Amino acid sequence: MATATGDTERLELLLLRRGIGALQAHRTSCADCGRTPLVGEQMHVYGGRRPHTVCELCSSRRHEQPEVSTAVRHCEHGQTVRVLAPAA
Repeated sequence: MATATGDTERLELLLLRRGIGALQAHRTSCADCGRTPLVGEQMHVYGGRRPHTVCELCSSRRHEQPEVSTAVRHCEHGQTVRVLAPAA
């Protein structure tokens, strides 16, 4: 019976790690500090040989102007229900 419990715990740990890895793959983070920005915060893209995205806090330490600045949107952006045309 101890083997079944150990197998279950290993499976739970495997699924947890896989889920965390999937979440990290799709998240936006700062190239300088690694922090995940808050919804509504500005992210700045700086060019060069390798363009990278920097949070609002780290961008204040840079002297050059960013190429693009965009606001961080919530995770449901584009997936919510919208009224496209008024009903007749």
